[in-house]
Amino acid sequence: MSTTVATTSPPAAPGGAPAGHPTSGWRSTPGGLRVWGATAAVVAALTGLLALTTVTSQVAALDEARDSAAQLVGLQDARNQLVAADAAATTAFLVGGLEPQDLRARYDASVDAGAQALARLAASGPDGAEELASVTADLTTYTGLVEQARANNRQGFPVASAYLEQASTVLREDVVPTLDVLVAAEQDRVDAELAAVRTAAPLVVAVTVLALVVLLAVQVWVARRTRRRVNLGLLGATLAVLVAGVAAGAATGSAAARASSVHDDEYAATVATSQAFALVNDARSREAFTLIRRGSGAEYEESFQGSVAQARTALETDGVRLDPTTPALLDAWLAGHSEVRVLDDAGDWDGAVALVTSEEPQAPPALFDELSAALSDAVAAGGTQVADGLRPGGLAVGWLAAGLGVVGAVLAWTGLRARREEYR
Repeated sequence: MSTTVATTSPPAAPGGAPAGHPTSGWRSTPGGLRVWGATAAVVAALTGLLALTTVTSQVAALDEARDSAAQLVGLQDARNQLVAADAAATTAFLVGGLEPQDLRARYDASVDAGAQALARLAASGPDGAEELASVTADLTTYTGLVEQARANNRQGFPVASAYLEQASTVLREDVVPTLDVLVAAEQDRVDAELAAVRTAAPLVVAVTVLALVVLLAVQVWVARRTRRRVNLGLLGATLAVLVAGVAAGAATGSAAARASSVHDDEYAATVATSQAFALVNDARSREAFTLIRRGSGAEYEESFQGSVAQARTALETDGVRLDPTTPALLDAWLAGHSEVRVLDDAGDWDGAVALVTSEEPQAPPALFDELSAALSDAVAAGGTQVADGLRPGGLAVGWLAAGLGVVGAVLAWTGLRARREEYR
């Protein structure tokens, strides 16, 4: 007698899970859902965190660039004030005896402003402290020599011009070159900080694209394993990451574009205009020395022409925006200088000195004062524009991206957890 054994089919996989896949271990569908769910959650959270970190770093770089630009403008202001003081001192020297009160007051004001600027710069941080201390010491030497030149000039002693020339040499060979080195260092620092600002947007885009690729791969794996085309949790996480990336990318890209525009326009123009201010004041001082040397000032005339040529080049820098009358003032002042040279070369030294020190409204000194004031105003306005243009923003967008990353992580984890529940 034989016994027939009944056979039964294996139960169907729960929740519509396809038969044939292992149901335990990380290679199983439930295990894979757990691993991929954790992966998707971590990727979403990290994307938000990296977006926040990148935005925060960009804000910090903008802050540093703004501070460095302000430091640079301050250094140039100190240099400009001291060069302007020298121009006033050398011009006043030509009068002989008691110099005009307005030129004396201008010299004193410029020296005081330059000294105060140096003190502010030294107090702002350790960078360049040694160089600034050296400049301050040289400034003391300079002012002492100027006072000796004045005292001897009042008494008509020929040695007065030697003291003045020595003072001017200290300014041009010690003070100004040291300040120019510090200016160049600040320019390099600004360029480096703005380069860091520009890297933020590409980094955000790269991270976002990578995160979206990972989330898409998870979505494909889930669709194949569970025979569900779309997982709403993963879809929500993907959208959250996409919005976070777009928002952070747009914010960092906009900030980078604005910073680049400020660097190429307002910043470059301000630096160039400030340089032009220093050069025309240097030329003014050289002009006085061509007469102080009484017939042996050819080297100073050559230096005058070199400074003027460099000033013109600086004012032709792209982005420099001056009052329309400023170039005309430069041309008018140079025309006056040509008259001075004609008089001096013809032997009329007294006439040349009278023209250089004239108080008439359209005389070379008045034209120079207008030119110097116009350039000074342009530098001040440019410094304000640079500070405003480099003002950081977008930090709120970084926090928004971080929040969306957390939301995406929660959606990814809960979306795949619902699928795992079907296998219990």
